[in-house]
Amino acid sequence: MTGGGLVNDKTAANVHWSFWLIGTLTLIWNVLGGVNYIMQMDADIVASLPETHRAIIVGRPAWATGGFAFTVFGGALGCLLLLFRNKAALYVFVVSLLGVIVTSAHTIRVARSTIEFSLAEIFVMILSPIIVAAFLLWYAKQAQKKTWIR
Repeated sequence: MTGGGLVNDKTAANVHWSFWLIGTLTLIWNVLGGVNYIMQMDADIVASLPETHRAIIVGRPAWATGGFAFTVFGGALGCLLLLFRNKAALYVFVVSLLGVIVTSAHTIRVARSTIEFSLAEIFVMILSPIIVAAFLLWYAKQAQKKTWIR
């Protein structure tokens, strides 16, 4: 091996186990979000959802649907890049976070309408995506500082 290869092997060995766990769990989270996105394109599936979910999906403008796509597919790509230890993950996580902010703007507007949302629905549909996207961006910055991504 070349000297550069030894340095990369040593750096890989110094990556904390939690990096792999967080990267894997958040990849699963975002892939499930992608599955959710695809399922929302099926009218029969949407018709079977609770009223609160249908209100968000059926009335969602194109800009919010685009934001949702950037959120979940950008998040999944960012997690893959993170697991491959590529610093481009940072930029993709920025796009994903912007997507979740755009999507949440629409969801909050619907939640403030006459439809009754539970606290759990507000947490799951609005807060948790924002928290995860912001966390991933922060975590990627921390990983870069620790030279876990390059």
